[in-house]
Amino acid sequence: MFRGKKRKQRKRDVDSLSLCSLDINEPSNKRVKPLSRVTSLANLIPPVKAAPLKRIGQTLQRSISFRSESRTEIVPPRPWGRQAPPSITKRRDSKLWSETFDVGLGQMLSSKEIKRQEAIFELSQGEQDLIEDLKLAKKAYHDPMLKLSIMTEHELNQIFGTLDSLIPLHEDLLSRLRQARKPDGSTDHVGHILVDWLPCLDSYNSYCSNQVAAKALLDHKKQDHRVHDFLQRCLESPFSRKLDLWNFLDIPRSRLVKYPLLLREILKHTPNDHPDRQHLDEAINMIQSIVAEINTQTGESECRYYKERLLYLEESQRDMLIDSSRILSCHGELKNNRGAKLHVFLFQDVLVITRAITHSEQLWYQLYRQPIPVRDLEWEDLHDGEIRLGGSIRGAFSNTERTKNFFRVTFRSAGQLQSHSFQASDAFNKQQWLNCIRQAKVAVGSEPPRITSNRPIV
Repeated sequence: MFRGKKRKQRKRDVDSLSLCSLDINEPSNKRVKPLSRVTSLANLIPPVKAAPLKRIGQTLQRSISFRSESRTEIVPPRPWGRQAPPSITKRRDSKLWSETFDVGLGQMLSSKEIKRQEAIFELSQGEQDLIEDLKLAKKAYHDPMLKLSIMTEHELNQIFGTLDSLIPLHEDLLSRLRQARKPDGSTDHVGHILVDWLPCLDSYNSYCSNQVAAKALLDHKKQDHRVHDFLQRCLESPFSRKLDLWNFLDIPRSRLVKYPLLLREILKHTPNDHPDRQHLDEAINMIQSIVAEINTQTGESECRYYKERLLYLEESQRDMLIDSSRILSCHGELKNNRGAKLHVFLFQDVLVITRAITHSEQLWYQLYRQPIPVRDLEWEDLHDGEIRLGGSIRGAFSNTERTKNFFRVTFRSAGQLQSHSFQASDAFNKQQWLNCIRQAKVAVGSEPPRITSNRPIV
């Protein structure tokens, strides 16, 4: 009997080995159990406690601008759970006007008119997608986190801002566009609708101006394992399309950027003698002015936010150039030549070097050295390997892998030279910093910077 058990065990082992040796391309008849749906919001909360996540700083952040689309945020890994494999962001299936309606219309349409109808339909479809995403952000993120006490109502109000007020605004535009659509699916005029509706976008001022503080609070709350686990589970769920919460909160800003492009596309395919051209021209001018004004106010709000986060070790570090700055050109984490992590701010008139610290569970920036006026700042791009960790000039055989992507800024005051060597995360990031510094110097009207390195600036 004992031998019989051994033979059965050996047979099971052989079967296991044979299964492991199957070609990976061979289809398997084994049924795979699908992922179960979350039937209760309480299931989103992990049952065990875990250590808080460490903050991961970005190497460079340009001031919030409506000239570029938002970047997808990198989510730090969870130390307590299964790490989901990276996947490509899922986008909605695009819909075309010609696929949605009968393009026959009882008459032949020119290719230009079909393109015009496609552009108008894209404007309408984009409004519908935006409304769905804004409602999803509230239903799938805001309401569950409030109900489960993952965040307080005050914290959620700070993060979501006036997002609720944007939904009826875009529902109004979508309703107007649909009313202008004829039974055959075509639309004759949209310019007058836009001219009448665009002033409503002034309500974006408060929402966009709040984004800097909202993003900072959201990043801080992600250190709470309950918040991070909830957001990670949402990210892994089909409804999110692999977009995180901040992507949904940033969608209104992205939509605002796209309006001038959409209107120009409609105008491009509108005949010169079409009565809609005049209204479209007026609408484009209106949206450009609105976006520029919101962009300015958002930049000033961002600048104020970080100025209020500066901590001074002594009164001599205070500088009127910081107080008077209304623009933050860029900021981010850099390392010095001793490997210490610093957070550097380039305001319109002054460069401020700080250390990021946590005080009262909030992130602050403690001044590390005396602020450097942009007008008197000099900079140079350093060759890879030109500086060795520790501060001295490298020898001929030093390890260049650890001394890449350095640049130096210097400032002479009262006969004393202040010099800082900074290491960026990569070559592209370094060039971004150098470009920002160069543009800041041009803006203040100072002389061209002194370049002591032979390496060309891209």
